[in-house]
Amino acid sequence: MRRTGIVLAVVTLLTAFASVPAQAATGWTEVGSDNARALDESQGLATIVRPSGTTIRYTGVGTIPADLNSQGWNHVGDPGSAQGWYVEPYQRDDRGAKLFRVQAPNGSWANYKHALEPWEANNNSFAAVSPDARWLVGGEWGTMDRLLVHPMPGVVVTDPAQNVPYAAAIRLDHPVRDVQGCDFQTATRLLCASDDPDGSLFGTTKPLLQVDLAGPLAGSDVTGHVTSLGQLPLRSGCSGSFEVEGLDFDERDNTLRVIVMSPSICILFDSKTYRFHQ
Repeated sequence: MRRTGIVLAVVTLLTAFASVPAQAATGWTEVGSDNARALDESQGLATIVRPSGTTIRYTGVGTIPADLNSQGWNHVGDPGSAQGWYVEPYQRDDRGAKLFRVQAPNGSWANYKHALEPWEANNNSFAAVSPDARWLVGGEWGTMDRLLVHPMPGVVVTDPAQNVPYAAAIRLDHPVRDVQGCDFQTATRLLCASDDPDGSLFGTTKPLLQVDLAGPLAGSDVTGHVTSLGQLPLRSGCSGSFEVEGLDFDERDNTLRVIVMSPSICILFDSKTYRFHQ
C-alpha cells in the first residue's frame, strides 16, 4: 500500500505539471523541455562544437572533480564554450581565488586561477566565452551593476601558473540581481538567466535578461543596455521557491536552453531544461 501511495503521489504531481499552460519570455517561444537531474544537471550547460562532434555538457554538484572539491572548490557554476574551448567556473567558501577549469579543443584540461580584486565578490556564478574565444565574462551574486571581463584562459593567458587578471567590466545601465548564467548570442549581445526572488528591479521575479553591448569586447570597459524579456517558466507539481540556473545559446540552430529547478521534493521529478526559439 505504501508503494502504491508513493506512485499515485508522483503521478498526481506530474499530471498537475502537465496541465499548466506553456509560458514564454518576450521574443522567445517555448518549443520543448527536458528533465534536469538534480545531481548533475542543476547548475548550467554549454554546447561544445568541435570538428570531432558536438556535445551539450551539464554541470552540477555531482560533476565537480574530487580533487578540486578536496581543495576547497565546492561549487561549480554555469559553463561556457566558443571555438571548441570549454570553461567551468568554480568558487570557494573563503576569499580564496576563483578557478576556471578549461578544456582545449584537443580535449586536454588545465586549471587557471584568478586572484580576487579587493572589491570583488568571491562568487563565480558563470563563465561566458566571447564568440572569438578571446574574452571570458563572469558574474557575481547579489545586486550588481557590472559583469567582469577576463582575458580568456588557455587562449590569451596560456600558462596555468599565471594569474588570470581582471581586464574590464561590462557596465550595466540597469542593476541586475542573482544572475546565474549568461551566454553570448552575438559578439554584442548576452542572454542571462536571473534567479531574482524579489522582482522589484524589473517588475517580475526570475527574468530572462538581454544585455546589448555598445561594442564587442576589446579589453576596456563597455556599456551594456539591460532589457528584461519577462519571467522564465515556473511550473511544477510542487509549490514553493523555484531556482533559475544557467543557460546556453546554441548558435547551430538558434536554440536557447534555460535550467529551472523545481521546489521541494519536485526537484527530483519535474525540474526542467526549457528550450526556446526566437
